Amino acid sequence: MTLDELRNRIDEADQQILMLLNERASCALQIGEIKKSENAPFYVPEREKAVFDKLSRLNVGPLNETAIRAIYREVISAIRAMEKPTSVAFLGPKDTFSHMAAMRVFGVSADYHPLPSFSDIFTEVERGRIDYGIVPVESSMGGAVSDTLDRFMRSDLKIINEVMLHITQNLLTNSEKEAITRVYSKDNALLQCRNWLRANLPNAELFEVSSTAEAARRASKEPGAAAIASLLAADTYNLRVLAEHIEDAAHNFTRFLVVGRQMVKPTGDDKTAILISIKDKPGALYKLLLPFSKSGINLTRIESRPSQQQAWEYVFFIDLLGHVEDPAIHAVLEELRNECNTLKVLGSFPRAELE
Repeated sequence: MTLDELRNRIDEADQQILMLLNERASCALQIGEIKKSENAPFYVPEREKAVFDKLSRLNVGPLNETAIRAIYREVISAIRAMEKPTSVAFLGPKDTFSHMAAMRVFGVSADYHPLPSFSDIFTEVERGRIDYGIVPVESSMGGAVSDTLDRFMRSDLKIINEVMLHITQNLLTNSEKEAITRVYSKDNALLQCRNWLRANLPNAELFEVSSTAEAARRASKEPGAAAIASLLAADTYNLRVLAEHIEDAAHNFTRFLVVGRQMVKPTGDDKTAILISIKDKPGALYKLLLPFSKSGINLTRIESRPSQQQAWEYVFFIDLLGHVEDPAIHAVLEELRNECNTLKVLGSFPRAELE
């Protein structure tokens, strides 16, 4: 085929794609009216997972699975916004990794609200002023985020989804490398890149600021300054990406949780998170874990935190594979209620994939 013939085929395909997208949107708007009449949630993680899984099975390329998911994430986001604008709170400011994680779940068409603390995120969602919140819960490099775990002790919100975000650090600047004398970033970002900075900018002064987004803002205003920040911040502050992936550890992931007020139905590939406080007696922890082992239930994470109720009393946060409605999991949790002071199901949700 000639170049003109190929371009004509693309034009014809675009026309068909546009017609089908509008047909999809029309069906979704009708579904939205049904949801309004039934007071049902507009964001349904289990349905979105089913859509993505089906697309993955149907895809024959040349677009890969990551590209298909990214395209359809925005299609779904735009159509959901037509049904009902979805408000999402995250730990601010904008253009941070928390903002990127929120966009990975809800797409660009959601109504985003950067808030100053984890407590504010939980409070706004609990009171119904914001639909959903997204909070970090653990890092592959730094471990658990204690503020998030502590807030779950006092909240009735449910975990309804999770996302694994690959944290990549980038050097952003409008100066040439030789002219950089100052590098701004958050303290942990500077630590994550210390070997690269030592090798490539040994004479630059390092300055800690409140966020990677603030670092990018400063770098955009000061000649000779650079920031370690996200690619999202580079676009916002019109900075050039001088170097990508400058973090010393290549496998740095942060796990974020989506919190809301609904329960999520099983998808066949789920996690369940529970909070347990056990009675203070010999063998209590052993008795807590034994039923899971006997039932063949895989525990993917266990974390202890002070109960904040009594000195030297602890609660355990446990993640396990499966859904709370699975018969084996339901039976184990019922058995454990007799051995625990408290057993609280924080939520069952689709298991995240690394992207």
